[in-house]
Amino acid sequence: MADRRFDIVVFGATGFTGALTAQYLAGHVPAGTRWALAGRSQSKLEDVRRRLGSDFADLPLLPADASDPSSLREVAQASRVVITTVGPYIRYGEPVVAACADAGTDYVDLTGEPEFVDQMWLNYHARAVETGARLVHSCGFDSIPYDLGAQFTVEQLPEGVPIAMEGFVRVGGTFSGGTYQSTIEILSRLRQGAAVARERRAREPRPSDRRVKGVAGMPHHDDFAGGWVVPFPTIDPQTVLRSARALERYGPDFTYSHYLAVKRLPVLAGLVGGAAGVAALAQIPPTRKMLLTLKGSGEGPSPEQREKSWFRVRFAARAGGRVVRTEVSGGDPGYSETSKMLAESALCLAFDDLPDRGGQLTPAVAMGDALRRRLVAAGIKFEVLDGGP
Repeated sequence: MADRRFDIVVFGATGFTGALTAQYLAGHVPAGTRWALAGRSQSKLEDVRRRLGSDFADLPLLPADASDPSSLREVAQASRVVITTVGPYIRYGEPVVAACADAGTDYVDLTGEPEFVDQMWLNYHARAVETGARLVHSCGFDSIPYDLGAQFTVEQLPEGVPIAMEGFVRVGGTFSGGTYQSTIEILSRLRQGAAVARERRAREPRPSDRRVKGVAGMPHHDDFAGGWVVPFPTIDPQTVLRSARALERYGPDFTYSHYLAVKRLPVLAGLVGGAAGVAALAQIPPTRKMLLTLKGSGEGPSPEQREKSWFRVRFAARAGGRVVRTEVSGGDPGYSETSKMLAESALCLAFDDLPDRGGQLTPAVAMGDALRRRLVAAGIKFEVLDGGP
């Protein structure tokens, strides 16, 4: 792809997270990197470019619209890597994936939508294998801390033995309108998502000589997690398990449980009850419409709010008679760190020496150690707390 016009294009650069991703790239791209911003509105793109500073006054701006597949094909054919922040992805994401798979262009997004990821595997994985495109979903807070954190933990353990691992996530922060809209979309389509997941399970090959299994677990108090924990059925444990199926280093028998942790039991009960209530309301068109009006796309936390936000993901794993505990931690999970993870993923795909793989891949399978080294250099911590080699 050396003859491509651009190394990286950010599609959706006028949105909240897209603009943060552009700002991160502006401060971190290597000298000589050819990159551009893409979106529907020329005037909004110009505004984002203006906020990047005078050094980027000539940064190329590309017209592109999720409802115009030809514009997305032009973007994909012009770039080595496309970043897209345009969601909800189940509504707007497929044309970008299709264009990248067909053009042999690497692709990264920040989706946490399981139905979208499964549907894209069904529709475009085979084509991406043919063209060599690496389609890497969930390159933000969903699911990099968990996927790379689990891989980091596995690497501290003996090889060739069964591994039982638990992951615990704690966060302090707020969320944007785009994340809210995507969450309501996921909750409103649980039935459709389950059907697509079943179809993928029926068609996707799995290792015949190794066992990889998710274990739901039970709510309980856990001192290592720092409070009360409850099973957390997001896309993140799915991503961890897909990496485990693809990589033999996870051993002959790998199990994983994924939990949300909070300090106080009443808070946990409130979160569970609130989530159940929102899920029920999202099933009914009138109440779903009402929910979607509460927070619009493009809204997001202030810099002051993001400065106070944080995340911590802890892993406890048992293998070969040893117990290892690790932690991945950083600042504002939803936006500052997500835009960092997304941008570094694109830079990793564009410039690092990576395994020769194509198709829909998890971050750990596509980039693994190379991306982890980038994130550590960018301030995200991967630490062995005890039990390491």
